Amino acid sequence: MTDKPFSDKQLSHRLSYLLRHAPGEAGLTLEPGGWVALKPLLAHLKVNRQQVERVVASSDKQRFSLRGDQIRANQGHSVPVDLELVPTAPPEVLYHGTVANVLAAICREGLRPMRRHHVHLSPNAETARRVGERRGPPVILTVRSGQMQQAGHTFYRSENGVWLTDAVPAEFLALPGLG
Repeated sequence: MTDKPFSDKQLSHRLSYLLRHAPGEAGLTLEPGGWVALKPLLAHLKVNRQQVERVVASSDKQRFSLRGDQIRANQGHSVPVDLELVPTAPPEVLYHGTVANVLAAICREGLRPMRRHHVHLSPNAETARRVGERRGPPVILTVRSGQMQQAGHTFYRSENGVWLTDAVPAEFLALPGLG
């Protein structure tokens, strides 16, 4: 164990960082589906399986999945990984939480994945609000996902219910007060 143990929140952040952005820092290789062996991860973090299981089980966003002696982040990777996602028909509308200072760029360029593999969309406005408010007062965008799919865009639903797509062109967005 480490001299100063991780809190559950700190461990969740560390797991997210290693599994989504820097697996090599812990000597890990992401296998198909984004899975890594749990044992070397535990050794690197100097934590036990019970601590990781508690963090996985208590994560309100269900960021991680455990499968036997393997763990993975469910989405949000900035490193190359095949999450083995299956195209899935989305609901007619999805939502995206953001902040006001990026609205001009979104109006010009739509939603882009930035440093991630996909744009993350929420199934309801309240979830999008929680996502957006991490960076300031939230602005909730409505995504016309049914129309996007009809136009040939592909959607995926991650294990924890987050909807993913490559990008959302501006014409499929409804901004607050603009429809």
